[in-house]
Amino acid sequence: MRLAFLTSLVPVARPDTGFEIANAAILDALRAAGHEVIAFGFQRPGEVPADPEQAVVIAQADIENAAVGAGQKLRWIAAALANGLPVACAKLRLLGDGRLVEAVKARGPFDAIVLNSVMLPGAFPELLALGPCLLVEHNIEHVSARQNAEHARNPLMRPLFAREARTLERVERRLWREAHFVWTLADEDRAGLGPELAAKSAVLPLVSNRREPPPAAGDELKPAYDAGLIGTWSWAPNFIGLDWFLREVCPLLPADFSVAVAGRLPAAMAQLPPQVTLLGRVPAADAFLRSCRIVALSSRAGTGVQLKTVEALELGLPAVATTLSCRGFTGMPDNVTRADTPAAFAEALVARVVAIRAGDRQRIDGAAFMAQQRKALADALERGLAVARR
Repeated sequence: MRLAFLTSLVPVARPDTGFEIANAAILDALRAAGHEVIAFGFQRPGEVPADPEQAVVIAQADIENAAVGAGQKLRWIAAALANGLPVACAKLRLLGDGRLVEAVKARGPFDAIVLNSVMLPGAFPELLALGPCLLVEHNIEHVSARQNAEHARNPLMRPLFAREARTLERVERRLWREAHFVWTLADEDRAGLGPELAAKSAVLPLVSNRREPPPAAGDELKPAYDAGLIGTWSWAPNFIGLDWFLREVCPLLPADFSVAVAGRLPAAMAQLPPQVTLLGRVPAADAFLRSCRIVALSSRAGTGVQLKTVEALELGLPAVATTLSCRGFTGMPDNVTRADTPAAFAEALVARVVAIRAGDRQRIDGAAFMAQQRKALADALERGLAVARR
């Protein structure tokens, strides 16, 4: 099939956020199945598409809240209020108005349009007239926005997040009705679509964008830290989990228990516990995770699937995880402990690290998990594409 893949951020050679890694995994699976896929969307300044010949960059611009100043954020909010749109959609409308839809038409026709999240079709509803549309719900966006409102400490942000939740819910429910098929990344999110969408939805079991198999047993890096956390912490739902870990779990850890935090961080961070080192973006997520004795998966908000959980399972690494970090998986391996209270989380981390320091590395072969995920991803994509063919 000839497919248009419409996404806010065109996949780049070095995917950084969970959203980008998921995009790369879905695109790789579609192309591995023999489909011609052209990606349309925006790009951060200075970045290069992973596949320039199969990508159409509408504009180069920072579209993430954490990357822009207060003036730009206020312009986005004003546009959202003037047009009755979520802020997440209004900023894309401003950036691509008069260019995005025209670019898709110019490269068409397409056998199907893959709408990678609700943001672009929310900004440009006319996209749904260009062909059979298949929607990928990375997260149930209005639920995430509602959680942001509930956790917001800034009283000015609470009503903005609440409005975002209301407007996103209207956009999402309309798209669920109008799309020919809907993919979610977790069974819990698919259930949230409602029983009326059961016949035209499926779950995409994700993999990371690794091109090589996990390292063989005995090929581990020398531990540099006891526990590691990695993620796009500038995204509000992710930061809620990091903030919980730093404020409530770390004070319960021994003084000699070292913690490293990798990934994009908000501009301002509160005072850190003494055991914690902030690394920012790291060259390779898998190398960072393998340099830690254990992975801490501390999600407390959000929907969809945590790519950091997928990466830890693919690498066969031991972990302590909240129940929310395990969403999208029916079972977890024996080297993963679930814990949802600060005391239980800290106790599980310490117990596993004590055993690891004593020589029990607690690492398993993640190759079988990775192969199973790739096959299930290909099968779920084919189910939606079959609907588009009809």
